[in-house]
Amino acid sequence: MAGKKSSKERVQDAIDALGLNSQVVTMPDSTRTAEDAAAACGCAVAQIVKSLIFERHDNHHLVLLLIAGNNRADLDLAAGVIGSTLDRADPKKVRAETGFAIGGVAPIGHLCEMEVYMDPDLLQFETVWAAAGAPNAVFKVEPQALAKAAGAKTLSLD
Repeated sequence: MAGKKSSKERVQDAIDALGLNSQVVTMPDSTRTAEDAAAACGCAVAQIVKSLIFERHDNHHLVLLLIAGNNRADLDLAAGVIGSTLDRADPKKVRAETGFAIGGVAPIGHLCEMEVYMDPDLLQFETVWAAAGAPNAVFKVEPQALAKAAGAKTLSLD
């Protein structure tokens, strides 16, 4: 398929289009886990943005949770904020609808629209690192700029 962009290229295009002033970086080793990503990026695990995709139970639409690398997604809290319980999304559905495979899901550059919610713990940092379309690709960004670019609501009861 000539002319088809890679997932990493799609993320870089989204970074540029959204004015995020960042570059996709390909690491020599996997950044699939938050711990691996933090080691590769030279940052705290809490500065890693985990992009977790779930499916709303009520309408089966995908929902993206951007969670600090040291936190676990609180699905009960999320359900209260979102208005639906969340189910684990099928990896094939994630790939078909977002264009990303599990392990490289970026917070931006999806092929589809979806609700996005961000862990407020990410907002305490000057910069965070997020997946960029492949298990070894990341980009560095200001968390407030990422939240705005992704259209993310804060995942908080406040």
